Amino acid sequence: MTTTVTVHDALIFAMVMASAVDNAMNDQEMERIGHLVETTPVFEGFPAENLITAASRCAALVAGPEGMEIALETIRDALPERLYDTAYALAVEVAAVDHTVRPEEIRFLQLLRDRFNLDKLTCAAIERSAIARHRKA
Repeated sequence: MTTTVTVHDALIFAMVMASAVDNAMNDQEMERIGHLVETTPVFEGFPAENLITAASRCAALVAGPEGMEIALETIRDALPERLYDTAYALAVEVAAVDHTVRPEEIRFLQLLRDRFNLDKLTCAAIERSAIARHRKA
């Protein structure tokens, strides 16, 4: 990748990868990514029109040789440590939006957790809160 990956790009990469890891980015997941970019404080100052460009850069990176590994390293290297749990939470949010977390999504979240060296209790709390937010009455 020849251009710099910003913090915002890295967060978008985590969400796009969570959505695409099962080879199917559905409308709910894409809408959730757009909503999170528009409403989450960590994206303050990020022009929403840059979302498609960042997502395309992620797709190109993942499609290359050892793409998943390189993308995970890119995300980790672009983020300050204090945003590791934020990236994980955004990825969980995207994975949970369709009320079905597939094995591929679970494996991706495990890889992300391990790459960030996040503790299991923090991850469990993030995952549980996403389940609660997406539960229907």
